[in-house]
Amino acid sequence: MSSNDNTISFPELIKLKRDGGQLSSEDIHTFVQGVISEGIQDSQIGAMLMAIWQKNMTDEETLALTREMMNSGHTFEWPKEWLVVDKHSTGGVGDKVSLPLAPALAACGCKVPMISGRGLAHTGGTLDKLESIPGFNVKQSVQQVKQIIKDVGCCIVGQTESLVPADRVLYATRDATSTVDCLPLITSSIISKKGAEGLSALVLDVKFGRAALYKDLDSARELAQSLVTAGNRLGVKTGAALTRMDAPIGQSVGNAVEVCEALECLKGRGPDDLTELVTILGGHLLWLCGNFTLESGKKEIALKLKNGEALKKFQAMLEAQGVSEDVARSLCSDETDYFKHMRRAAHQTELKVPDDGAVLDIDGLALAEVLHKLGAGRNKSGEEIDHSVGAEILVKMGQRVQKGESWIRIHHNIDLSTDQRSDLQKALVIGSLDKYKAVSRVAEFIHPNNPKMS
Repeated sequence: MSSNDNTISFPELIKLKRDGGQLSSEDIHTFVQGVISEGIQDSQIGAMLMAIWQKNMTDEETLALTREMMNSGHTFEWPKEWLVVDKHSTGGVGDKVSLPLAPALAACGCKVPMISGRGLAHTGGTLDKLESIPGFNVKQSVQQVKQIIKDVGCCIVGQTESLVPADRVLYATRDATSTVDCLPLITSSIISKKGAEGLSALVLDVKFGRAALYKDLDSARELAQSLVTAGNRLGVKTGAALTRMDAPIGQSVGNAVEVCEALECLKGRGPDDLTELVTILGGHLLWLCGNFTLESGKKEIALKLKNGEALKKFQAMLEAQGVSEDVARSLCSDETDYFKHMRRAAHQTELKVPDDGAVLDIDGLALAEVLHKLGAGRNKSGEEIDHSVGAEILVKMGQRVQKGESWIRIHHNIDLSTDQRSDLQKALVIGSLDKYKAVSRVAEFIHPNNPKMS
């Protein structure tokens, strides 16, 4: 059942979906236009989202919603010869992949207009991390974004007022109506923003595990397949990596400390798992563009991290987005005291290993939740955060440790409570080394033409 009458009322559209009917492209156009023109009441938007949450959407409905949202505001257009690419992550702990990946891709000749978000609850936000750097401005106009992409090749910015305005309304209403976890609404929100960027190719990092939105591989795969299908049907070559999100990525969690680690990665000395994710996701993007094989794409990204070309692009991006030349140059030099420029927390407290043994696990969610309470995260959109709060993990997975040695350094401005110390100690799992098994962050990859090719 569907309605093809453009004059159908909003209550009738809500009833149609509530009763399990299929919305036509015209119905969805009417709904989205009502959202951006404020011709539909907030209560009606909420009712429609709940009806979608309860009755789901077909692939055709999801695609129509994504396309209407994408076209609800400004869309970028680029010279035809440009390879315009981006990456999107579903959020995790210690996920600073975008910071080295965008400039590495730019160093490979790609254009990367990366539109990122802020952290909410226990997950960190790329924009918050970059705002740890004095002067970095994530608010750039459409014209400024175009100029930075032309001059530098990459930028990392927040969503502009004119880009996908329908998503801003629907996202806020989803949050208020407990419809955030609805697959068609997640798909349309993510892909509409990426489609509006005018991309040639997109790679999605869909995380699963204890510290991820999706706890198991099957549910993460379902989301990844929905995103890949919608992206490709919109004309963007889209693939997705399914990646493990139990222990934090890298050795740092928090805003300023993650910037430090991203800079180390750009200098060719980042932690192995972070470097692995950057090279795999970047390599897949180069492959999706058609200019590289998977292996040669990964090698090209790794080379740009090693030879300093990605670092030069990062420095140029910092300067283009408001960081002074002196600060940008210093951060990107051989200098390792990054806190000459970024604010350091008043206190650094190290916690000790309770027993001899090997590091079997570090609970990223437990760690992130403590840091959140110390001021590193926000409970609702718009809240201020403390960029200096964070943690440096001083041990690695599988490493032999002795009782009494330091395993983590917490950067904080308010006192650590007894409960917080206890929660942090519970995050560390020590046991026999023969129980440890190293695994790649990447579980499998969903390619456009091969849904389960790993």
